Amino acid sequence: QVQLVESGGGVVQTGSSLRLSCEASGPSDGRYAMGWLRQAPGKAREVVAVVSLSGVPTYYLDSVKGRFAISRDNGKKTAYLQMNNLRPEDTAIYYCAAELVGPLDFRSWGPGTQVTVSS
Repeated sequence: QVQLVESGGGVVQTGSSLRLSCEASGPSDGRYAMGWLRQAPGKAREVVAVVSLSGVPTYYLDSVKGRFAISRDNGKKTAYLQMNNLRPEDTAIYYCAAELVGPLDFRSWGPGTQVTVSS
């Protein structure tokens, strides 16, 4: 199973940008899709973005389209989530995930990183 560790979260003001990183490790050969999910207090976890093995984004949550961009560097076994024009409603714990086992369903998860956007 893939081990994932996120970094880059923090507290920012509305309109700011953040870049999240996710480093993967473990016995896997690295041939898997990766994604970012988030969970706000009192809300269900939702998939934010997914990137294919070849680095092509295959899914964005409607509310982040045009503001967030997912990418990956296979040589570094790292995925990124560039978040621009952040809004208070983007406040959540952001989780990196890997190994799609179904539509928007992943086998491996990181511990998460907190993103807080103040108004």
